[in-house]
Amino acid sequence: MKFAKIVFWIAGVFGVVVLAPLYFLFDMAGRLDPPPIAHPQFYYGFVGVALAFQLVYFVIATEPVRFRPIMIPGVLGKLSFAGALLVLCQQGRVAPAVAMTGIPDALLAVLFLIAFFKTRAIKP
Repeated sequence: MKFAKIVFWIAGVFGVVVLAPLYFLFDMAGRLDPPPIAHPQFYYGFVGVALAFQLVYFVIATEPVRFRPIMIPGVLGKLSFAGALLVLCQQGRVAPAVAMTGIPDALLAVLFLIAFFKTRAIKP
């Protein structure tokens, strides 16, 4: 259970540190990787939802046994980003350097799965 607590605390902190600054980097994203973003609602919507989900990781970290079922959507969330980058890279739609930004999410997905299997419900 301690492993799961540590993994989910780290995931939550990492996510907040990486995602929160994106609120202030909207224009820079278009300059670094043209063209500029045409639909800011999708950008800010993604950042908001992803940032909110970091709170889910903090909640899981408080009681991993109780919130064990929520670990699976966490795994799927991490794999959806890492997997999308992999596919986009294979299609030539993003550079390999961009695709590599999904590595931390892929690693966290694996750690979430390990935490899921290591965390068993305590039976009375």
